[in-house]
Amino acid sequence: MANIEELARELSARKGPLLVCTGAGVSLASGIPTFRGTDPGAVWTADVTTMGTRRFFEQDPVQSWRWYLGRFVGLEGKLPSAAHHAIVALEDWKRQGDRLRNFILVTQNIDGLHLAAGSRSVVEVHGSARHVRCSRPGCENAAPLGLLERDDVDLASFRGAPSEATLPRCPACGAIVRPHVLWFDEYYTEHARYQFPAVLAAAGQATFVLFVGTSFSVGLTEALLRATRERDVPAWSIDPSAARAPDGVEVVVEPAEVALPALVQLLTAGAS
Repeated sequence: MANIEELARELSARKGPLLVCTGAGVSLASGIPTFRGTDPGAVWTADVTTMGTRRFFEQDPVQSWRWYLGRFVGLEGKLPSAAHHAIVALEDWKRQGDRLRNFILVTQNIDGLHLAAGSRSVVEVHGSARHVRCSRPGCENAAPLGLLERDDVDLASFRGAPSEATLPRCPACGAIVRPHVLWFDEYYTEHARYQFPAVLAAAGQATFVLFVGTSFSVGLTEALLRATRERDVPAWSIDPSAARAPDGVEVVVEPAEVALPALVQLLTAGAS
């Protein structure tokens, strides 16, 4: 285990591209439960590997949409936490002076809070709650390029009386729309907006990778760690649980909303 001062020194010493990867822990202070955390509302307590799949959607779109709308309701009215704002400040710090190099923020979260906080270089690699897309292959609003704003489809009728008849439909072809999220039985390359090739390219150029609030339990973190190990790039994690970090990852055992503001304060003080 390490401390925030050590992280600040290591990060200051690396002048090249910085890649930050966030998971559900970065939004916990905003009131959004994690997936695999120990917080009482952690989504993993439900059978998410069954519900969060394309197979389940195709078998029972009514129950699939009921489950997702329950998740989306939990995101409404939530505001960025100190962690989200600190990442914006970290991006600003990285872009100053001789540190004017690449910065990329890759988030596993669909809550949109990084964008709400003002982050600019954001990849929502698991999709977003703000969007839906058509489920019919070949439709202009379907993968691999098509996308719709969630507000552009009728979800109110379904909320009022969930049934096959009220399922939200694509305005172009009339097929059922689906959430724009990466399901557990899908691949990162299935939609262009996941930007997975760009993420891998950034990982191949980064000189430092910082994970924040992630359990390291998805293919994304595995791919990023593989890229860092191939080039001997430092990988650090900010998370309350050191037990979740793989070998070779230095861990600052603190909540994101505590550690990140402290990190930015140290970095900006050193730059002045």
